[in-house]
Amino acid sequence: MSRHYVFSGFISAEKCQQYYRGEVRYLIVTADSGERIQLAFRHFQPYISQLGIRGRFRLTLTDNGDFLKLEKIS
Repeated sequence: MSRHYVFSGFISAEKCQQYYRGEVRYLIVTADSGERIQLAFRHFQPYISQLGIRGRFRLTLTDNGDFLKLEKIS
């Protein structure tokens, strides 16, 4: 079994640069359900553009809370 969370991600290009400089390792996102989730920034790396990160995402975790996947859904 797994758990799914959907959220919007709007992360500035400047914040993404902080990740590449090693200044930021984690992000806290708020799912549509209102739950707050801490994620390693590296999971967002495939979705970084010149504008930063923009879009809707689906996070899938195991029942134990371990990361399975992060998908951009729009």
